[in-house]
Amino acid sequence: MPSGLNEPRSPCVANCCLDQQDTCLGCLRTHQEILAWHKMTIDDKNAHLTDLAMRAALAKKRRQY
Repeated sequence: MPSGLNEPRSPCVANCCLDQQDTCLGCLRTHQEILAWHKMTIDDKNAHLTDLAMRAALAKKRRQY
C-alpha cells in the first residue's frame, strides 16, 4: 500500500520467482530494482513503472510469436 498520497504502489504482484537473469517473472523487475524500490523518489518510481509497462508489453508481444 502506498505510504503517501502521491506514492505509487509497488509493482509487486506477489508472484515472486527470479529467472536466471535475476528478473522476477511476476513483476519483471530485476533483483536490484526490487531492492532499490524503497529508496526511489516518487518521480523515479513513476518512471520505473512506465518502464515496467513497456517491458510487459514487449514480453507479451514476444509470447505471441
